[in-house]
Amino acid sequence: MLLVGLERPDRWEPLIRGRRVALLSHPAAVDRHGRMALDYLRAEDGWRLVALWGAEHGFWGVFQDMETVGDVPDPWVGRPVYSLYQVGRLRPPEAWLRDVDAVVFDMQDVGSRYYTFISTLAHVLDAVAGTDCRVVVLDRPNPLGGMVVEGPVLEPAYRSFVGTHAVPVRHGLTVGEFARLYVTERGLAVDLHVVRLRGWRRRFLWPDTGRRWVNPSPNMPQWTTALVYPGMCLLEGTNVSEGRGTTRPFEQFGAPWVHPLELAKALNDLGLPGVRFQPTAFRPQFHKYAGQVCGGAFVHVTDVRRFRPFRTGVAVVATLRWMYPETFRWRTEPYEFVSDRLAFDLLCGTSAIRETIEVLPDVPSRPSGDRLVVAQRTAPTSSVLSPRRGEGRRGETAGRPSIEAGSADPFALLWTLLYRYDRQARRWRSRSRAFWLYPP
Repeated sequence: MLLVGLERPDRWEPLIRGRRVALLSHPAAVDRHGRMALDYLRAEDGWRLVALWGAEHGFWGVFQDMETVGDVPDPWVGRPVYSLYQVGRLRPPEAWLRDVDAVVFDMQDVGSRYYTFISTLAHVLDAVAGTDCRVVVLDRPNPLGGMVVEGPVLEPAYRSFVGTHAVPVRHGLTVGEFARLYVTERGLAVDLHVVRLRGWRRRFLWPDTGRRWVNPSPNMPQWTTALVYPGMCLLEGTNVSEGRGTTRPFEQFGAPWVHPLELAKALNDLGLPGVRFQPTAFRPQFHKYAGQVCGGAFVHVTDVRRFRPFRTGVAVVATLRWMYPETFRWRTEPYEFVSDRLAFDLLCGTSAIRETIEVLPDVPSRPSGDRLVVAQRTAPTSSVLSPRRGEGRRGETAGRPSIEAGSADPFALLWTLLYRYDRQARRWRSRSRAFWLYPP
C-alpha cells in the first residue's frame, strides 16, 4: 500500500517535537481517508503550531491564478495565515523565522516547473539557509510519474516565479527530490528532512497510486488536467484562452476568432502521439474572453504513456499562430511579477521556441492542415537531428536552429529544436538521478 509522507508520523513527529511549527500546506494535502495535514499538526503532540503559511491560491486554495493573497486570521482554525504570494514577498521574511523553529511543507504538486508550489518551496529553503530553522518536507507522488522528462532546462536569464531552478518543464521529481536537488545545487546550508513515500515507483502515474484526486488549485480539477498542463499552460503566454473560467481548464482552449473544425483538423493532421483533438466551443465565465463564445479544440489523451504534453502544447501554439497570424498575439502584460520578459519565454525558460515559431510563414487564409503535414514529413532525418558538435555540454543550452535560404519548412525547424531539448532534458535526468529517492 502506498503511504504519503503525512501518513508516516513515526518519521516526522520526532523532527518537530519541542519546536514552534509553521505549516505550509493546502487542502489537497490529505491522507487516504481525507484527513488534512492541518488536522495532524493541530494535535500539537509535543510541538506548537504557531502559524499557517499559504502559497499561490492561499492556504485554503480558493484564489485564482496570479491573484495576490493578503495575511488574514483563519476564521476556522484560530491561527494566523501568512501569505507567500504577494508583490515583494514571495519568501518568508526574517521576522517570521524568529518565531518559528520548523517549517512543515506538505503540498500536492503536479510535476510541471511552472506550477508554483515548488517555487515557494525553493524560496523557503533560500530564506532558512544558514539559520537553525528546520524544514520538513512530507513527500507526495508526482502525478506524471518520475521517468519521463520534457522541455527545455531553464536558462538563467529566464528565472522567475514560474522557473526558480534549472530543471526541465516536466521534471519527473517529487517535491522532496526537488528540495534535495535545490539545496545541493544551490549550496544552501539547510537542516532539510524529507519524509519519503512508501510504496511509490517512478513508473507510477496518478491512477497507479489508487488515490482519489483532490484539487491542488482551483483550475486543476482532475488528474487529466495535470497530464496536459505541462504543454497547455503555455497558452497563458498568448491571447488564446486556456479554458480558465470553464469546467475543463487546460483540456480545452480557443478564442472567438478560432474556427473549431479547421483547428482540430490541422492539429490532428500533425499526428502527435497519444492525443486527438475534438472541435469544441465554450464560453468562459471569467478570465480571457469572459462571456464570449470561443471556438477551439479539446485535448483527448488516447495513450498516456506515448503522450508528450510539452511537445503537444508547443505544436498547438505554433499552429494557432500559423493559422491566425492577424489575431494571434503573445502576452505582453506583466506575468507572475515579471514585466521585462514575455510570459511565453518565462514559461519555456528560453526565448528560442518563440523565436522559432515566429519564423513560420504567415498565410493569407486559414489552412486545412495539409501544409502542416508536409512540414512534419519534410523534417530532417534522425542523422540530421543530432546535435551539432559542442552542443549539449554541461552548462550549455540547446542549440537554436538558424533560418537560412533553402532550409527545410520552418515547422521542421521547430521539430528539430524540440528534439534537441528532449536530448537536453534526458541528459539532465541522468545527472539528477543522484537525488532520486524512489526506484523505477
